[in-house]
Amino acid sequence: MLGINIQDVISTLESVKTQLIAIAVVLVLAVVLTIAVNRRTVGEKAVRKLVHAQTWIVALIASVVAISTMLFGPLNTMLSLLSGSGSLTQETIAQTEDLAVEIEREGIVLLENEDDTLPLADTKVNVFGWASTSPIYGGTGSGSMNDQYPTTSILQGMADAGLETNQELTDFYTDFRASRQVNDVSFQDWSLPEPTVDSYPQGLLQDARDFSDTAIIVLARTGGEGFDLPADMSRMGDYRQFGPSESETVGPDDESDAVAVYHNNSDEYADFEEGEGYLDISRTERNMIDMVTENFENVIVVYNGANALNLDFVDDYASIKSVLWAPPAGQTGFSALGEVLAGTANPSGRTTDTFIRDFSAAPWANNFGSFQYDNMDEFAVATTFQGLNFDVIPSFVNYVEGIYVGYKYYETADDEGAIDYDAVVQYPFGYGLSYTSFEQEMGEVTYDESAGTVSFDVTVTNTGDVAGKDVVEVYVNPPYTNGGIEKASVNLIDIAKTGDLEPGGNETVSFELDMEDMASYDYEDARAYVLEQGDYVISINADSHTVIDEQTVTVPETITYAGESHRDSDAGEVTNRFDDIAPTFETLSRADHFANYDDVTAAPATYLMPDEYKATFTNISNYENVNDDADEMPTTGADNGIALADMYGLDYDDPQWDELLDQLTFDEMNQLIAFAGYGNAEVASIDKPRQSDVDGPSTLNNNFTGVGSIGLPSGVSVANTFSKDLAYRFGETIGDMAREMNVTGWYAPATNIHRTPYAGRNFEYFSEDGVLSGIMVANEVAGAKSKGVYAFVKHFALNDQETNRVAMLCTWADEQTMREVYLKPFELAVKDGGTTAIMASFNYVGNTYSSGSSALMNDVLRGEWGFRGFVETDYFGGFGYQIGDQAIRNGNDAMLATIEGSNVITDDSATSVNAMRTASHNILYTAVNSWLYENGQPKVETPAWQYVYYGVVAVLALLVIGLEALSIRRFLARRRG
Repeated sequence: MLGINIQDVISTLESVKTQLIAIAVVLVLAVVLTIAVNRRTVGEKAVRKLVHAQTWIVALIASVVAISTMLFGPLNTMLSLLSGSGSLTQETIAQTEDLAVEIEREGIVLLENEDDTLPLADTKVNVFGWASTSPIYGGTGSGSMNDQYPTTSILQGMADAGLETNQELTDFYTDFRASRQVNDVSFQDWSLPEPTVDSYPQGLLQDARDFSDTAIIVLARTGGEGFDLPADMSRMGDYRQFGPSESETVGPDDESDAVAVYHNNSDEYADFEEGEGYLDISRTERNMIDMVTENFENVIVVYNGANALNLDFVDDYASIKSVLWAPPAGQTGFSALGEVLAGTANPSGRTTDTFIRDFSAAPWANNFGSFQYDNMDEFAVATTFQGLNFDVIPSFVNYVEGIYVGYKYYETADDEGAIDYDAVVQYPFGYGLSYTSFEQEMGEVTYDESAGTVSFDVTVTNTGDVAGKDVVEVYVNPPYTNGGIEKASVNLIDIAKTGDLEPGGNETVSFELDMEDMASYDYEDARAYVLEQGDYVISINADSHTVIDEQTVTVPETITYAGESHRDSDAGEVTNRFDDIAPTFETLSRADHFANYDDVTAAPATYLMPDEYKATFTNISNYENVNDDADEMPTTGADNGIALADMYGLDYDDPQWDELLDQLTFDEMNQLIAFAGYGNAEVASIDKPRQSDVDGPSTLNNNFTGVGSIGLPSGVSVANTFSKDLAYRFGETIGDMAREMNVTGWYAPATNIHRTPYAGRNFEYFSEDGVLSGIMVANEVAGAKSKGVYAFVKHFALNDQETNRVAMLCTWADEQTMREVYLKPFELAVKDGGTTAIMASFNYVGNTYSSGSSALMNDVLRGEWGFRGFVETDYFGGFGYQIGDQAIRNGNDAMLATIEGSNVITDDSATSVNAMRTASHNILYTAVNSWLYENGQPKVETPAWQYVYYGVVAVLALLVIGLEALSIRRFLARRRG
């Protein structure tokens, strides 16, 4: 769960500064008046006493009034959040735990299995590696697990599966270190605890050999919100939320000002040499692997992590027979790992990223991380985040590889003869082995030109000896003209997963593909999607590199989806929307066998923002509202007698919405818009109660009450299943838990792209591929929506690294790259998943803050894709560029804020109020179509803090009346005496 942000505390105090000053002034005046009256030498004692009493009674009343304005004003949202309720039933807990195991069971990927080493023939096994005693269950930040529920460890999962592990080894590791360090935004400890080989007690290895002739080695890597993984362990200080500062990497002897540290496991050597990254194995790990492989002939490596690890070392050891990838498993998912090892479950996962042998040679390698502009000092802002102070200057990242992300580069480069594929790629995208064997037979492909569809069946037969599930992966290879529209030669277009097939059993899967989905975006000439004339090879593959069968569909004439003749899935014309932020750098091209590779993938040649883009760059230092004098002020505060509940199920464009919106006041709209953090506000004029939204990609965490749900496996685990059904059930389960927790909105799923394995938040994103990510997110959204829960698909868009992401990070990509890779999951979430909520991103898209980009929010999201619902910012901390007025004028409707700041709308012009009305419409449309309204007007529950408030006020009122009566009575008595 997210911790308390000290900046929020400071901002909260700022928001109630007026009331605090008023209380202080009242108290000072009361003291001064009391002293002044006491010093009077004339006058009756009875009068002085009466004045004393009346002074302090008035001071008490004034203080109560000031406190009341704080509670029902700036602190209202925060207190209501702290008053949340709801908990899970035991039935839902049990169902969620079972689903977690099922997802991990199908999300574990078998990468190697020589000599059928797995499943284990013997129930006894040695488990090496400190990570075996402290595995990775999820991520950090919003992706963390809730500690109110127990976790199933790797070793417990093995024991539950009937396997006996070497307790002596386990005790050795737990004695070495009891728990894993926890990283957060302000401080990252990248240490990889591992006992040195010479620290193993004498006789431990012999005892292990006597215990079993089989050894499992567990390696693990973590990631989290707010920091990227160090690609060079000698430069760890460069890989965090805000990029370089004076505090860089230090050793264990001087950590007072460090932001990132690594503790070597030995004083005799360094775990990492210069240039080696966190996703390479450390020297201590390598020494341990040497030791184990020298003593055991059958060795199994289990990698526990979401980021693709460099597993090139596996080829160096003949005794490493099997390799399993077990991504973060949530709170109970590691039971599945025990089942897979024991053979009671058959692995059916597939790789969602390409595992390569040398990350430093990847197309993105020189253009990922922290690149600060040299000519943007005038836009510097002072930012405070998680208690750390930063002077932030705009930075940038260039997506120089274009559409050739992950397998799309490696497969196309192989086809072009530009790489030695086997020397570069260890495990392809979509790769995974099984304990059984399958045969896939592709039926005849039928092309219906008039309908624009391609149809065929695939029959999958289990030809092995044990039951198992198989994945059907469908790819397309479009026609490519040298120097023409960029196209990868391998493109995933659909997937399917069979049920559990017994030996000899079969299942037929039917596909109907839209040819328009095979079109490429031509941003240079047609400025539209284009399905070029020529041969389209439709294939079913074992993975991105291995074709099982293929057939060709010929498109006789080029089809340009322009103007009114747009794709059927689009709601309106699709054309260039980002010409004003077109990159000035050259992008990787397939032309002439990737002839420009070396030039374009080099590190940035300039750190200057081009003058034409600098001229239109905005942050809080130069932003100004621009109003249209022709705008007419809309009606506010009308009494039309319509409740929000009356709008349940009505179309977005139903005329009754105008009548309801007329009832809203300026202040009510401002509450809805400016204070939408973790819920949307109560609106008295339309009988709308406050609704709750909570965080967590794989769980539901109420960061204010501490109430949370069971943690499901990571986004990578879900994507590894290649199962639409499991993704849908994931969403359904989130929906079930949300209802029991009285939650209507879920800040997830997250669906940015694994542009690089070093991105810190890859654990909650799905894949390097936009289509696979889109399939997963659409099904999770649809599952949650079926339960009446709206999912905030995030982070829209190009938020694919953590370094500098809240520090005016300008991400640059050409429009084809944006549409075909980075926007694709969001597009499918809208069109196929039906999402009615989107969370924007922290970064700038080009030179415009994402929440201030009308091209992104209005033209693409709403105009082209037909999105109906509301967009909310990512966490609203100001950061020198988050401005509520700018956001609502450009299609971002709500601010993820709970306290007053630049989120509040200050402009009451007709232009502004019309924007507020549109934003309120979007918010309310989403809110009313949640489960809360499915049975009519919701029961309005008064927040618990208000009961306390009313009780205290009642007591104070009685106290004031009593004191007033007492003071008057004493005054009269003294006068008579």
